[in-house]
Amino acid sequence: MVAIPLAHVSWAIADNADRKPCDAFFQDVFGAETAYEMLITPDTEAMGLDREESLMMIGDTMIIPIAPAGTGAAEGAPIGDMLRRSAAPNRWLGLALKVADLASADAWFRARDFKLHYDPGMEAHYFLISRGQALGVRLEILVQDLPNDPRRDPNWTPAKWRDEHPLGIEGLQSVGVSVPSLDEARELFAGRFEWPEVGSRELLEDKANCASFLLGDTVIEAIQGRDESGPVARHAREVKGIYCLTFKVKDGKAAAAYLRGRGYELVGDTSARFAIPSELAHGRLIYLTEQEVGGYPPLGSRLQEPALFPVEGQASQ
Repeated sequence: MVAIPLAHVSWAIADNADRKPCDAFFQDVFGAETAYEMLITPDTEAMGLDREESLMMIGDTMIIPIAPAGTGAAEGAPIGDMLRRSAAPNRWLGLALKVADLASADAWFRARDFKLHYDPGMEAHYFLISRGQALGVRLEILVQDLPNDPRRDPNWTPAKWRDEHPLGIEGLQSVGVSVPSLDEARELFAGRFEWPEVGSRELLEDKANCASFLLGDTVIEAIQGRDESGPVARHAREVKGIYCLTFKVKDGKAAAAYLRGRGYELVGDTSARFAIPSELAHGRLIYLTEQEVGGYPPLGSRLQEPALFPVEGQASQ
């Protein structure tokens, strides 16, 4: 396998006026810190900037809510229209994965029959694998560094989220993806992507079965709902793709007490895995758990070790 570190997770907001309240929620509740903000200014508007976004850190994980703005605010603008189409509750844009060399990554994915898309002018920076090819997960294969990314500093540490914030976040444990069947997930994730399966289990709070695949510095949890009328199965049918994130916390009871003290009712089991309801979290389902899962990688970003794909014909390391 080739271990690919996670660069960021993103989602779309239809109206840029809603972006600031979304940022404020994650800053206030999760302690998110803004590393960089891409804004419309006279200069960027003249350059044709079509969106606004905040690159925010929660521990060592970067999240990016993106809204159309500038030239993207007009109907018919390609990026703006894509963001408006994608801005549905519980629908995420996708994952960005960091690679060391774009040409070798291009060859590796093409050899596995993925169709790649390059945005004009960005051919040296990233390519995209569409949602339709990856069970609803849009993948951005990225070689460029993200602006002001604190993880590039070898002396930076996310320990304050664990030690100083009331949630006690230790790191991102997994990215949950709703799937119509675990067999289909295995064909894609373990087969074409060559991400090893590291376990399977029941997720009682979701009434679902789960198969887990090692992406690199985190895990993709393919989640199949057992109840066809339940939220996971409905998500797999109607929304597709990323269903949730799960962060590991040092003390689940303390984290739950903090959120309840802020006035939030919680879903799930506070002794296992729980979340603020997505409708109260700007359409995002973000679980917290103190439980470790056997076979999962140690918590922590490996962004300073971008994936190096072998030349085709040579074995992966």
